[in-house]
Amino acid sequence: MKTVGFIGIGLMGTSMAENLIKAGFTVSVYTRTKARAQAFLEKTGAAWCASAGACASGKDAVITMVGYPQDVEEVYFGENGILDAAAPGTYLIDMTTTDPRLAVRIAEAGSARGLHVLDAPVSGGDTGARNATLSIMAGGDPADFEKCRPLFAAMGKTIVYEGPAGAGQHTKMANQIAISGALAGVCEALSYAEHAGLDPHKTFESICKGAAGSWQMENLMPKMIAGDDAPGFFLKHLLKDLRLACAQGEPGSLPVLEQVCKACGELDAQGLGDLGSQALIRYYREHRAE
Repeated sequence: MKTVGFIGIGLMGTSMAENLIKAGFTVSVYTRTKARAQAFLEKTGAAWCASAGACASGKDAVITMVGYPQDVEEVYFGENGILDAAAPGTYLIDMTTTDPRLAVRIAEAGSARGLHVLDAPVSGGDTGARNATLSIMAGGDPADFEKCRPLFAAMGKTIVYEGPAGAGQHTKMANQIAISGALAGVCEALSYAEHAGLDPHKTFESICKGAAGSWQMENLMPKMIAGDDAPGFFLKHLLKDLRLACAQGEPGSLPVLEQVCKACGELDAQGLGDLGSQALIRYYREHRAE
């Protein structure tokens, strides 16, 4: 496996594609707006393709890392899409966080065309993408997973086969549910500390390494304290993921998830979706002030 088509050169996709090139793969890329990929193209010398189908044609593997389920639908099933362009035997890996049911649809459509399909969403944000330390959760055929392991190893550190098609996405839903609770807990703790008149820096120092500590606290609480809303992971993408997770369960069965989803939705409605997920603290500060 040598040639890779990579579709979606965004906040995380850029670093993931660059790490594939560093690992020795020949990478061609496609994104809807070429200008967004220009710096990457100039830095790496990767080939540009004019459509998703062109990016998939003649490749050993195709990786997609796009924004929303509708974007996944477009690049796989749309005009000049991947499924019609990829040659039988090609490995297709969707690393977008999307609906598990869509992952199954792609796998079924791909299998009918002689393609090998995996859903392999990731966790770790832009830092994990840059450092090739992403957690990768894969669903599909186990033999296909093993064949693609060298690709995953170029981008991630924790690489786990989860089960059949859709299992990777279901695992990512569990991941996002856990994140929602941890992130909300950090926000509530900081909001409480501020309201009590505590020094937030001292509060962070006191609790971040104890039983309350988490990745969310260690990495995002300092940003909340500093007022740094720059995205490592967009709030709007967290909202997308949480809505997908909510759709998998019965209403009321995941109350913490549903509350955090509601809070993210309110912030997104205020036009704050392009901020980082740490901007969730704004919701708690606003409601504490009321």
